[in-house]
Amino acid sequence: MLPRIAFIACGCFSPPTPMHLRMFEIARDFFEMHATHKVVGGIISPTHDSYGKKGLAPSLDRCAMVKLAVQSSSWIRLSDWEVHQPQWMRTQSVLQYHQNYLNNFINSPGDEEQNGLLPGWLPQGLRDRKDPIRLKLLCGADLLESFAVPGLWANEDIEEIVANYGLVVISRCGSNPEKFIFESDILSKYQRNITLITNWVPNEVSSSLVRRLLGRGESVKYLLDDLVLNYVIRQGLYNVKSQDTSTKPVA
Repeated sequence: MLPRIAFIACGCFSPPTPMHLRMFEIARDFFEMHATHKVVGGIISPTHDSYGKKGLAPSLDRCAMVKLAVQSSSWIRLSDWEVHQPQWMRTQSVLQYHQNYLNNFINSPGDEEQNGLLPGWLPQGLRDRKDPIRLKLLCGADLLESFAVPGLWANEDIEEIVANYGLVVISRCGSNPEKFIFESDILSKYQRNITLITNWVPNEVSSSLVRRLLGRGESVKYLLDDLVLNYVIRQGLYNVKSQDTSTKPVA
């Protein structure tokens, strides 16, 4: 019986791009092909409004866009727990909350289910087995490398994330995350908990690139899910200027 895992991606998702979702698919394919774990679900957790990053749309809009983006997925879901907290939460705290909820749910009598109080991000079929689920942080190589930015991460947070949860890192062809891990004492210590997966189909479309194009009045058709793009236009997010028919909402 394969041990069960779930993925969680934390970040701004302003706006969510197809690559955000592709990371989940690439990661699940990897674990299924190697037959080491059973992937039970994927969770997207947008950051709190107080994170204050440039280009950060309100959490209400970012959650709405993520919901639209995952409509076509049967296993990736939005968690809005983080955005509803009183303040910005450390990534370690977000992981801890979701990990605890998953495993408490498996061992609970089922009252929440009967009362319709279950969060929408909870994967289906969790109680089919009683073994615990390990939550892993899904990220790109850029987040891994951000661990070395002075003052950005506390060493104790990095250690807790890697030791108690683990990382699934989707890297570009030609990047060298192994070297970065080697140069970090903390990451080297827990490298058995870090899964490196190469994305052989490059996609350089980032949220910041989409925002830049929108602000210039250029088309982002086919760079975003149509439902997400229509929402951006309708809400006037990111100083969108274009009213070209290629970016107008579809009736």
